[in-house]
Amino acid sequence: MSLDAHLDRIAEVKAGMSSAKVAYPIGLRELEVVSTRMLGSGLLRVTLGGEGARGFESHVPEEHVRLIFPDEHGQLRLPERDGLSLRWPRPLPVSREYTVRRYDPAAELLDVDVALHPGGVASDWAVSVEPGTRIYVAGPPGGYVTPEVYARYLFAGDITALPAIARWLEMLPPDIVGWAFVEVADASEEIEMTVPACVQLRWVHRGAVPIGHGDALERALREVRLPAGERTFVWISGEAGVLKPLRRWVRDELGVPPTDRRITGYWKRGVADFDDED
Repeated sequence: MSLDAHLDRIAEVKAGMSSAKVAYPIGLRELEVVSTRMLGSGLLRVTLGGEGARGFESHVPEEHVRLIFPDEHGQLRLPERDGLSLRWPRPLPVSREYTVRRYDPAAELLDVDVALHPGGVASDWAVSVEPGTRIYVAGPPGGYVTPEVYARYLFAGDITALPAIARWLEMLPPDIVGWAFVEVADASEEIEMTVPACVQLRWVHRGAVPIGHGDALERALREVRLPAGERTFVWISGEAGVLKPLRRWVRDELGVPPTDRRITGYWKRGVADFDDED
């Protein structure tokens, strides 16, 4: 892959009829914490910058980076560059994957929004980190690209998916039509974000039920009715177990084909650094 072959591929997918993952040249950067700030009561935004942020690539709403942390012995083990990719040591370093929430190429600043949960490696780091702290960031390894052919969009997820949903809503054309469902504990976890005029945003409050339990999101989503004959893109992420009935619903009841749906388990109860895909 040449240095800019992925740019041609992104344009090709956008002009086509089917979604696709597009690989990027994978970078490894040492970045500096510029600032942190709370977004509602459940997300903490970490803004990263410094010379290492120069030339960072961000092209589509769904992209991820890995924050790399020292292991339990305080040792920081890093991947090595291998052409346009990275070669990771074994055992794998301690790292956590986060959505590229925003990259400002003019200011050379990268935002990642961390869902707070006590005991989480990245969550505990984000809460206590001070400006000036340096951290290695790998990626993004690529992006999930969708063609510009959809009549409607349906987005849904819990608070771990909120940064990605917010980015989708910001980056898609402002005249898109659809729905966005976000499950949060209560109104304190709701955040301000840009929502196209014809997208219905619904905050689903689960109350005292712990995240990753219950069916509040599923019950809310089942109220959606897709107009016949209109092609709809469906994107849902959250706890893997919660997604199981939603996978079946999207496939069997909504009748959305694999080419038009993206359902990913961002996390799984009791499993560190879990990732699963439809």
